[in-house]
Amino acid sequence: MKISNGMGAVPGTEGVTFRVWAPYADNVFVFGTFNDWNETSDPLEHEADGYWATLLKEPQPGDEYKYVIHNGDQKLVRNDPYAKKVTHSNGNSVIYQPEFQWEDKDFQIKPFNELVIYELHIGTFWQKNNEKVGDFFTASEKLGYLKDLGINAIELMPVAEFTGAKSWGYNPAHPFAIETDYGGPEGLCHFVNEAHKHGIAVIMDVVFNHFGPGDTDLWRFDGWYENGKGGIYFYNDFKSTTPWGENRPDYGRKEVRNYLRDNALMWLEDYHCDGLRYDGTAFIRFLKGGISTDRVEIEEGYQLLQMINGEIREKYPHKILIAEDLKSETIVSTPIKHNGLGFHTQWGTAFVHTLKRILLEIDDQRRSLQEVVEALLFIFNNDAFQRVIFTESHDSVANTSSRLPEEIQPGEAHGEYAKKKSTLGAITLFTAPGIPMVFQGQEFLMDSYFNIDHALDWGKLEAFNGIHDMYRDLIGLRNGHKDEMVGLTGNLTEVLHFNQDNLVIAYQRVHYDHQHKPVIIILNYSHQTHKGYRIGIPYDGSFQVRFNSGWKGYDESFAEVELVKIEAEGRSFEEKPYSILVDIPQYGGIILAR
Repeated sequence: MKISNGMGAVPGTEGVTFRVWAPYADNVFVFGTFNDWNETSDPLEHEADGYWATLLKEPQPGDEYKYVIHNGDQKLVRNDPYAKKVTHSNGNSVIYQPEFQWEDKDFQIKPFNELVIYELHIGTFWQKNNEKVGDFFTASEKLGYLKDLGINAIELMPVAEFTGAKSWGYNPAHPFAIETDYGGPEGLCHFVNEAHKHGIAVIMDVVFNHFGPGDTDLWRFDGWYENGKGGIYFYNDFKSTTPWGENRPDYGRKEVRNYLRDNALMWLEDYHCDGLRYDGTAFIRFLKGGISTDRVEIEEGYQLLQMINGEIREKYPHKILIAEDLKSETIVSTPIKHNGLGFHTQWGTAFVHTLKRILLEIDDQRRSLQEVVEALLFIFNNDAFQRVIFTESHDSVANTSSRLPEEIQPGEAHGEYAKKKSTLGAITLFTAPGIPMVFQGQEFLMDSYFNIDHALDWGKLEAFNGIHDMYRDLIGLRNGHKDEMVGLTGNLTEVLHFNQDNLVIAYQRVHYDHQHKPVIIILNYSHQTHKGYRIGIPYDGSFQVRFNSGWKGYDESFAEVELVKIEAEGRSFEEKPYSILVDIPQYGGIILAR
């Protein structure tokens, strides 16, 4: 019989191969339902570099198993680090053989400059029948809703097996197993397949900056450790310390680097995901996350990211790689050949922090338009789409913060003031250069902070259906479906008008290949509705109003501003050869296309 390649439990034509890395073990056995949990009947043979393996005829897919590791006087019972399925986070490993029938052969993620991402937490997104947590199957029922909203990419918060039934997911106990309470590997296959059938890409959030801290059998896996630390999968010196415990993976060990590389490829190959969003990459490349007072670099962590990204970009050039680095450094999305990390794009915190500060400011006269301009024009490597921008994310609506409408008007998140200013944030988001992202429920004014104990309140969709329609209209303008809005997918951004006293800003977005189709955005950051407001522009001709936040169809409290078509005048203004007169709603804006 021939032993198969690969790690973990690998079903083959002659049986199941079990392979595990345990370099300090004296002996390793596998036991499970196939041998009545006999701890000594099935030994593994030692291979090179600390690997152990055996091929057994009796095990079948679905059987449960574990390893017994002997190290001196220690007898350790461990789950398989490569287990694709477990009974629960502190249960048993399960032999898993994929049998899913995929129907997405021709699916491909949209061009990155057309993406509109929806960040989604499986456990809270859609619950029904008094379920404790949502799962992949219930979430799939809402994919038609997301398609109608105009979403073309979903970013899933982590779904690797974690402790208990409820979590954000950033505490991976079994990095290769899919959360049992969400539906396991079969459930994830179903969700991704259905998303692709709806034309929606799936981007997986992965956690490589730490393991655990709870229910992880990786801790002192084969009995060896130093300095009271975590053993072979972890650093055993000062590099082990993270904000989440002494649990930073040892990026200096080739076996650990391969473990993380194999995990990254698993999401793309086994589950057909369309990209990865790496959590907290600054904690992979810096000891303390790169804070300005202590930027001690972990060189092997930097090299790990280059290694994984380089292989993915070569094998799967259409898959997107996103870094949550939060350092606003160009090196993150610089090509590897120039010693960058090779991410396509990164979360742009400068945008969210600036815009929130501007929108939360109560006094109009203390609101700085210059900060808005700086947030709009911030760019990495001359590519507008090397940043993901948002006004809400799982981090920004939790950890002592709440949803944007609630922060704008505490206790009155559904009041006129909060609705107008939060949707002004949305207009800015969907017209700014970058890849826009919304957090689940943002489109119907979810107001309470993100809490894994509370499902998304879908009753608000009916109550604030007009706000939902506004988001749908904005997303429809941004996602590349409308030819006349191609400027919003372009790299060129130019400020046409800036008036701090009136708090009005106008800018245009232009695509290099379609410069005859500019999109003009005019925003009003004040409480005053401006009538007959003059803006200088570089073009003549007619402009169609493609969006007007002052339409009462979005909300009865919004100031009604009737605009359909605007004609450019031959009157120069502010060094522009032409100008237009427009009405601009308070805390709102309009979008014009030629």
